[in-house]
Amino acid sequence: MTKLTETQTLILSAAAQRPENIALPLPKGLVGAAAKMAVTKMVEHGWLQEVDANLRRGEPLWRETGDGHGTTLVVTDAGLLAIGIESVVVKTVVAIRDHAAKTPAPKGSAAAQPKLRAGTKQATLISMLRAPEGATIEEIMAATGWLSHTIRGALSGALKKKLGLEISSEKDDARGRVYRLPAV
Repeated sequence: MTKLTETQTLILSAAAQRPENIALPLPKGLVGAAAKMAVTKMVEHGWLQEVDANLRRGEPLWRETGDGHGTTLVVTDAGLLAIGIESVVVKTVVAIRDHAAKTPAPKGSAAAQPKLRAGTKQATLISMLRAPEGATIEEIMAATGWLSHTIRGALSGALKKKLGLEISSEKDDARGRVYRLPAV
């Protein structure tokens, strides 16, 4: 293993834990000429590489190129090997982290389900919809005191989107539009 200074080890270790192995920001207190000298040596050893910064993703800038663009610093495979990490391991960890961040919690999971409180208007609404005969907007208005637009908002927002409940509706000639939830 290569002999690294404490500063070089800090820079490479921190970068190995960041998405896409970006080496910025540098350790606290490493600024100015000292930062430039440390980075220059690491680039010469092949541990760091300057690449175009993606400003849309908010990547930190190492230096500006003068044409409205800039560069950032990333750790190379050689830099990862210098601190004893194989690049395959880092890429796998980053892929797992990215996948976990992009994957939503499954509907109906215990962690995603908020606790329903008894005696609330929302609980009244849910119990009316779970009844075998379901409920119409007019019936819900009478039971809750809500206006029709509030009920429609509760059906689509609170029950469907937030709680993930499947609400069905059908036209009844005698009662009008009837809304139902599957019985539990």
